[in-house]
Amino acid sequence: MSDSSVLYKKPTYPINNALLGYLERFDRISSVSVCYDDLLRFSGSINVYDKNDQDTLWVRVYYPEYERKEIDLNLKKIYTLLHSDGNVEIIKFLNIDAIDYCTFGNSKPFRIKVRNILNDNYVHFYIKKADASRIYGLELEDILSPDKINFLVYHDTLIEEHIIGIPGDVFMETLLKSCTETEKSQIAKEFVKFNERCMIRLLGDMRAYNYVVLPIHDFDQVVYKIRPIDFDQQCYEGNFRIYRAQFFKENNPMVQLVKSKLQDSSIEQYKNEERAALAKRLHSASKRINRLLQIMANDVIAPDDHITKLKLELYRYTNDLNFKNATSMGKVLEAAFAFVTRNYKNANVFKTDF
Repeated sequence: MSDSSVLYKKPTYPINNALLGYLERFDRISSVSVCYDDLLRFSGSINVYDKNDQDTLWVRVYYPEYERKEIDLNLKKIYTLLHSDGNVEIIKFLNIDAIDYCTFGNSKPFRIKVRNILNDNYVHFYIKKADASRIYGLELEDILSPDKINFLVYHDTLIEEHIIGIPGDVFMETLLKSCTETEKSQIAKEFVKFNERCMIRLLGDMRAYNYVVLPIHDFDQVVYKIRPIDFDQQCYEGNFRIYRAQFFKENNPMVQLVKSKLQDSSIEQYKNEERAALAKRLHSASKRINRLLQIMANDVIAPDDHITKLKLELYRYTNDLNFKNATSMGKVLEAAFAFVTRNYKNANVFKTDF
């Protein structure tokens, strides 16, 4: 295993009119006026610590009383849009327990904690600066992954629902060793599929802290699923290795698990299963995907040198001229989807060397 190249801060790409029209068509536009920049006007903050008294690098922010009332009301309305039909009747049962601000990372989101005062159940959602490539990533996740995700856009503000699960780095540090051998084999299988899915759809930077592991209790076992939680690096980097989770040193425990628990034939089987599932989703949602890819093809979501580097690396990797002829990141992704749809039964397609 070798380390991938160092990622630098990615710029924020604006939402163009075509993408905005797509979002309106599929009910992704918020009717509630909430702006990321408005939340930046907090008057004070305190550090947030975890249960072990470690600094989380999040801060809990406070607002002047005359602003807090309106902010709370709009955040409650956002909750109703994300989790129901926007019915304002439930607002009287909601309380905004906390607004936290992330002081590190690329998107620097706000995390909103909403509690139902009748039963103390609570959920989180996030407010970020809208970025076109991140929105493409969220939309592709919703359409092509085994899981659905809710998000809304209001002008230059992005609202995302919280994705539940245990951060990958925390899981590997605290829980992986205590898993049974059968569970470890199942986790290895899921990592192979996760790696394959992210690679084909060009979702990059899947370091351990950018995905979560979700234990699901089944009839007589615990089944583990892996989901991405960061979509900043959708179709952005020029280095193909950035799109392969196996090459991040933070994922070494997972990679070693794959090597120790799975035979080569099993790895190929699980890769083929994921390609087949992806090909079926592409077919069933072909109109929506084609519409999205057309918008991406005419959008700027990466520097030209990244496009040139990635398309040539993929051409050398696959010998498919569609990659070499691609003129944008959207066209590169379109070529990837077409290639997988044509060839997913071929075990040598997008080979992954664990």
